[in-house]
Amino acid sequence: MRKPLDLTIAIPTKNEVQNLAGCLLSIGNELAKKIVIIDSASTDDTKAIAKRFDVEVIDFKWNGKFPKKRNWYLRNYTPKTKWVLFLDADEYLTEEFKEEVYRALSHDDKTGYWLNYTVYFLGKKLKGGYPLRKLALFQVGAGEYEYIDEENWSDLDMEVHEHPILKGSIGTFKSKIDHQDFGGISRFILKHKEYASWEASRFLCKSEKNKKLSPWHKKQNVKYYLMSYALFAPAFFLVSFFLYGGFRDGTRGFAHAILRMAYYTQVYCKIQEMRPARKRSDTVFNNELNRLKPHSYESKKYTHYN
Repeated sequence: MRKPLDLTIAIPTKNEVQNLAGCLLSIGNELAKKIVIIDSASTDDTKAIAKRFDVEVIDFKWNGKFPKKRNWYLRNYTPKTKWVLFLDADEYLTEEFKEEVYRALSHDDKTGYWLNYTVYFLGKKLKGGYPLRKLALFQVGAGEYEYIDEENWSDLDMEVHEHPILKGSIGTFKSKIDHQDFGGISRFILKHKEYASWEASRFLCKSEKNKKLSPWHKKQNVKYYLMSYALFAPAFFLVSFFLYGGFRDGTRGFAHAILRMAYYTQVYCKIQEMRPARKRSDTVFNNELNRLKPHSYESKKYTHYN
């Protein structure tokens, strides 16, 4: 029996009764010193499952401002371990991945690691398609997720496509985590509808040079630049289905690529829809501000007597 690593595995949840038990079983008892659930007021048996596995549950309620769930946890319940791994409830650790974790964490030459994921769609593993990667394993205290003040953006209480901004060298794992959401296609579509609104809002804040956003890395700059063009969505389909081998999955691969194309089409449409709305809002605000300003002669008069 191995000694658990100096690692905390943090699992953000909200109504994950279909996924959580399998996720916890995949972790096992030998990998990490601590496993913790960060729950957003689940109304199903998510907490009961955590209790059955003797896992600590921390309740989280977002106030609509920074920080959101992962950063809130890092700031208010800072892990006592050297390493932290953020794992979604629909992500399942493979034996190959756990072996690589044991090897990697025995060294101190990296601050964090990019993780690769095997994507399941319609109940089966995809052989091709655009790869999924996340920077989700890193040393505690090395950094935190990007700063985004997204008040009134959306109801998403957890970091979506943000990555941690870390100091130090970053490595990459070769082995993969299984990403398999048993919530079905309806949940897939609903989640990506919410994500599309968030992505469009983030794009517009960045284009307005909002200082309340962390600097983007090179890949993000390219991605958000391309998302402002209508042809990005069909180009993504072609790259995913042909260049990255989505065609190897036949009709499932085609359907998955189509849904991803539809997602980026939504983002583009929302950007175009929200741009004039913001301009109208700014115009109304400025007109109202000008209306409330005193007339020039009144201003001069006021200044003279003071």
